[in-house]
Amino acid sequence: MFILIGFLIGFLAAVPVGPVNIYIISQTLKRDFFHGMLAGLTTAFLDLFYCLVALIGFFHIPVALESNSFWLKISAGAVLMLLGLKLFHDARTFRFRVREKDAVIIKSPRPLLGVFLLYISNPSLYAFWIAVAGFVTAHGLLREGLWPAVFFALSCGLGAMVWYFFLVRIVSHYQAKIQENTFKKLLLALGLMLVCFSLFTFFKVLTGK
Repeated sequence: MFILIGFLIGFLAAVPVGPVNIYIISQTLKRDFFHGMLAGLTTAFLDLFYCLVALIGFFHIPVALESNSFWLKISAGAVLMLLGLKLFHDARTFRFRVREKDAVIIKSPRPLLGVFLLYISNPSLYAFWIAVAGFVTAHGLLREGLWPAVFFALSCGLGAMVWYFFLVRIVSHYQAKIQENTFKKLLLALGLMLVCFSLFTFFKVLTGK
């Protein structure tokens, strides 16, 4: 039962449109299914890791999260702004690559790095998984012990991974049907959303919310 609950939590937590989903979509559009899925798998792994850390109680170790939240939010806003501006640049310079049958696809670790920076600089993600751990343990939905915690975290990661697979699959499916000019507009729109998230983050920091 707790495995199903973990799967649903992981899936539903990944669904809302946010900076990570926008970044994964942009990587799929700019590159291909592989790079979009690489970003998605990285996010699912980080979800799994944070959930497990929260469940086994490592969050009780003094990490001064509250006192460092100001700088974490500043970092998150800066990362979002840089990624948004990068998409603005890509929207201006994007060109369809000639896709030959025997062309070599260059693999890049950039999607992994981008998601990692987005994730570790967002203090709300720490708080979310701590809240999930508190909820499932307080309501008796998860038995005590290491292995139940491991399987619950794995089910959360699997749920997130399923969502990102469908997201990247849908985007890559329609990728071939999108005109070059439409690509540029999509990248511009995605960049604008990331910049808006960045400005909202900075606003929250300045207002102390």
